[in-house]
Formats: sequence, C-alpha cells, structure tokens
Amino acid sequence: MTEYPSKDFPKDTTYLSIRSTQITSISEEDLSSTPLLATLMLYSNQLQNLSSHLFRNVPHIRNLHLKENKISHLPANVFSHAPLLRDLSLEDNLIEKVEAEWFSNNSNLTSFDISGNRLTQIPAAFLQKLPHLDYLDFYNNRLEKISANSLDPLTKLRWLILDDNKLDTLNASTFQSTRNLTVLSLTRNKLNKLPQNLFQGLTKLTELRLDGNQLSHIPAGLLDPLESVEERGLNLMFNPWVCDGKVEYLWRWLQKNKEKVVGPDHMKCTSPPSLVGRLVMSLTERELNIQF
Repeated sequence: MTEYPSKDFPKDTTYLSIRSTQITSISEEDLSSTPLLATLMLYSNQLQNLSSHLFRNVPHIRNLHLKENKISHLPANVFSHAPLLRDLSLEDNLIEKVEAEWFSNNSNLTSFDISGNRLTQIPAAFLQKLPHLDYLDFYNNRLEKISANSLDPLTKLRWLILDDNKLDTLNASTFQSTRNLTVLSLTRNKLNKLPQNLFQGLTKLTELRLDGNQLSHIPAGLLDPLESVEERGLNLMFNPWVCDGKVEYLWRWLQKNKEKVVGPDHMKCTSPPSLVGRLVMSLTERELNIQF
C-alpha cells in the first residue's frame, strides 16, 4: 500500500489502524472521509510530513499514534485543529526540534510520547502549551540539559521519562513545581552530581530510577523526601560509587530503607582500591572511618 485508502472506510468510522505500509503522506482531504474519527494509529509507515491543516476535518480526534515513521519536521499549528487530542505519540521518528507553535494555547493533551527521536533540548515555551500533561516521555533522545524552571507549567505531571539521554547535571529547581510526580526515570544518563534539594517536595514519588549514571556520591539529605517510594521503587544500580567518608549518608539511608531499593547487590564500590567490588550496604563503620 502506497497511498492512504480514504475511500475504503465507512463515514461513521471512529477507530482506524494502518500499519507497516509504504504510505509517505496523508492529506486533509484523506481524513475528511471519516469525520467521526477519534483514534488514528499509523505505526511503522513511511510518513515524512504532515500538513498544518491535517486534522481540520476530524475535530473528534483524541488519540494519535505516529510511531516508527520518517517524520523530521512538523509545521506550525499542526495540532491546533484537534482540540480534543489527549494522547499523542511521535515515538521513533527523526524529529530534532519541538516547537510551541505545533499547539494552540488551549491544548488538552495529557499524554505525550516523543521518545526515540533526536532532540537536544526542551524549549520552555513548548511545555507552556501543555499544562494538562499527565505523562511525558523523552526516552532515547539527545537531551544535554533541562533548563531551570522549564518544567514549571507541568503541575499535573505524574510520569516523567528521561532515560537514555545525555544529561550530566540538573538544576536544584528542576522539579520544584512537578509535585504530583509519581514516577521519575533518569536511567542511563551521564549524571555525576545532584543538588541536595533536587527532590524536595516530591512527596508523591513512588518510583525513582537513577541507575546507570556516573554518580560517585550523593549529597546528605537528597533521599530524605522520598518517604512515599514503594518497595523496590528506588534504583541506584550501576553507578561508580566511591566508598570514602562521603558515602556515609547513602550507607546509612540504605541500612534504614533497604526494602525500597532494587538491586542493592549491584551497588558496588569502585574505589578506594581496598574496597573495590564491595557492596555499599556491606561496608562497616570501621571501613568508612566513621568517628563516634
């Protein structure tokens, strides 16, 4: 199939899935044949672009999934004719930049997945257009930085996925307004240092994933706000922990909260030489040179 089969569907179609074809484009006229369309799934096709008026004839569209296409750019106002749009997936495309102009000022989007693209930044103006987001997924992009306060508009956000990016640090105020977060995932970045008050106010957090980073220490008090983290809800595996006096806070926290930690047998010392390979939780007060 190389063309969108617009004449093949009944007028009252509300759910449509077209997958694994050679379709490269879709027009406003194509969608006009199904004016009641609410869910459109276009996985694994060859779509390269969308027109700015694509959804003008399908005002009831609520779910749009464009996973695994060839989209590199979207025009201004592309989603402005979809006021009921709640769930949008642009996963595994070739997008290098997100733009605020994609959406109108009254966007009702609650779930946005743009994982597997080529983003290097998240403009604050873009997130300001999405105040109702509940789920946001930036997995497997090229993000190097999250600007301070850029997440502030997302006060309803509960899931934030930032795995497999290139983040090496986070501003202390990054999550100050996302106090409804329940899941925060930062797996396999390049984080080497975290601000002491980074998680302050995240009293609803049940899962926190920091595995596969470059953390050698964490500041005293960092994990104290995480009282709501569930059993095996905290992942700190595969970081290069340095087991000197600065690891005392982490060691004490693990002793008191070991049921909250997943994979403590993968939390090993990388230095000093005498403790290489030792589990952080297994260290003794004498080895940490703790004075009483």
